[in-house]
Amino acid sequence: MSSVDQEAIEAHRQWRGKVDYASKVTVENHDDLSIVYTPGVAAPCLEIARDPALARELTGVGNLVAVVTDGSAVLGLGDIGPQAALPVMEGKCVLFREFAGVDAIPIALSVRGVDEIVAAVEAIAPSLGGINLEDISAPRCFEIEQRLHESLSIPVMHDDQHGTAVVALAGVINALRLTNRDFKDIRTVVLGAGASGIACSKILRDMGCEDISLIDSKGLLTVDREDLNPWKREAAGWSEHHNNADGSIPQTSQVMRGADLFLGLAGPGLVTVSDVASMNDGSMVFAMANPTPEIMPDEAAEAGAAIIATGRSDFPNQINNALGFPGLFRGLLDGAIPNVEDAHKVAAAQAIADFVEDPSPDRIVPSIFEEGLAYAVADAVRSVG
Repeated sequence: MSSVDQEAIEAHRQWRGKVDYASKVTVENHDDLSIVYTPGVAAPCLEIARDPALARELTGVGNLVAVVTDGSAVLGLGDIGPQAALPVMEGKCVLFREFAGVDAIPIALSVRGVDEIVAAVEAIAPSLGGINLEDISAPRCFEIEQRLHESLSIPVMHDDQHGTAVVALAGVINALRLTNRDFKDIRTVVLGAGASGIACSKILRDMGCEDISLIDSKGLLTVDREDLNPWKREAAGWSEHHNNADGSIPQTSQVMRGADLFLGLAGPGLVTVSDVASMNDGSMVFAMANPTPEIMPDEAAEAGAAIIATGRSDFPNQINNALGFPGLFRGLLDGAIPNVEDAHKVAAAQAIADFVEDPSPDRIVPSIFEEGLAYAVADAVRSVG
């Protein structure tokens, strides 16, 4: 166990939870009690019963997001269960509040079925202004998000998908600026065809990328494969490649030859120096597995990559979801926007990219600690409507 691990355990033991649920008002006498509780509280109750939209004005609903998980895909730890996921959910709540003033509450569910999770979230939705789904394994996460998007009138977003996609897109926008290329001109390889890999590929496709090759644990997703779920099958159609002439599935080294952009969302050490060297000149390598990326930044640089990003905080260009989700939800809540649409995600990514006034190879995304970032993202999202 590292010193950081030991320090984290001791800190969490001392904190006994990272989120504090404090009252906004004081009750010092009977007059206060009459307004905060009975009998005065009946009046706002009846106002909301008459017009449910007034809950946003008369309660905290309009600034409250639930961070919901079933603990099935936590960080790089995998399926560790709902209670073990709580430190991550609490941490997310801290970031919501710290960077964007959004109140957030962790919700760990002890159910795993799609129907059960959807029903549980729908049941608590009247108390909330938004839902941040977190660390729910694929492919269930796709259906859960889609069904809640359709059934609820508050924004629902699976951050492992779209938070990653938004920040990765921001980095790619500036990487393309630096290498004088356009989305439609590049060939992209995405290693990892889970929630984040498919979401990153989709948002790049929406931006104009026409040739995107996704690779899962068996190799390239192609229309020739018969072992793909519906989401992978759709993604297989985004690549111009097919199975090899002998029927075998192309592997990472084959697919990366001649690529311009690589996104790694799979695991440590899956890409070699030779793989990166086989890419086109001016290659962009986003090796985002955390804590150990698909290839270390110094190795990617040795192989000739022009732009390098990772998921780590100890190297330049950290692709961190926290650059996006606080401001994204701030904008959704402030604009009373009922659904998260593709235009909101693109607006958030563009705002993050534009926050870097003078991009360089070592600075294609801002630091999470730069003042005003979340509110710039919020303004961009709210302006979409």
